[in-house]
Amino acid sequence: MAKVTYIESGGAEHHVDVAPGRSVMEGAKRYTVPGIDGDCGGACACATCHVYVEGDWFEKLPPMEELEHEMLDFAFDVQPNSRLGCQIKIDESLDGLIIKIPSRQY
Repeated sequence: MAKVTYIESGGAEHHVDVAPGRSVMEGAKRYTVPGIDGDCGGACACATCHVYVEGDWFEKLPPMEELEHEMLDFAFDVQPNSRLGCQIKIDESLDGLIIKIPSRQY
């Protein structure tokens, strides 16, 4: 398990254990973290799991594939550290990952 901290746009924090192989989106949905909708169920087809990866964690993730990059065009308030939560797969190296949630999803 990897501990992931989800921070809502208002500042509330949720510290949850996410199993290896699961995505950031799946972890949020399992623990009902507000603000991550995941309408497409993780198919990289909706951008409603848009998140901001905090600090040095962004550099530790695998590079974004073209489909994810294209889907971010549909996300609200995209920043340089934006990713889709469905595309971030958890493994032990991501223990301590910090994710901020935008104020809204499209």
